[in-house]
This record gives sequence, structure tokens and C-alpha cells, in this order.
Amino acid sequence: MRIEVSGKHLELTPAVREYVEQKAAKLPRYYDGVQEIDVVLEKPRHEEFDVEIRVEVEKHDTFVARSHGHDVYHCIDAVIDKMSRQLTDFKEKLKNTKR
Repeated sequence: MRIEVSGKHLELTPAVREYVEQKAAKLPRYYDGVQEIDVVLEKPRHEEFDVEIRVEVEKHDTFVARSHGHDVYHCIDAVIDKMSRQLTDFKEKLKNTKR
């Protein structure tokens, strides 16, 4: 599994990069078919951050989740929560259709 972290219109500090990688590394526990995780942090406006995460998995199209707000760490947490929910729902759907 590969984790890519990039920033647009902001400098990515090692602390933020490490935080994102630490949080994103937990996503395969929700669905073990995760192949690649791309996280894009962007600061298009003066006071707000946009965070987008794209997760490529087996047997499905790429999952996408977005969040925006004033605190980059809060946005990262929110987008990870959204993605974990999507992966959990997909895993449950697969499990229920196999019966």
C-alpha cells in the first residue's frame, strides 16, 4: 500500500505529513483491499484549508472524501472519518451480497 501526501498553495511541514501518514495508515483495517491512498491538502483561501483523500481499492472505483475548515488537523480527522465510513459500508455491502 502506498500513501502519497501533497500540498497545493501551502508548504507541507514534516509534522503535518507525519500526521496524515499516521492517520491514513489505519484505513486498511476497515477494508483490506486498499491499494493506494492519495491525500491532497490545499489552502485556496486565506483562512481555510481543503483536504481531499482518494483511496484506490480492489473491486470498486476510487473512493473520494473531502473536508474544509479553519484547522488543518480537524480537516484531516474529518476526512479520515468520512473515508473509514465509506470503506466500512463497502465491506459490509460485499459481505452481505456474498451470502
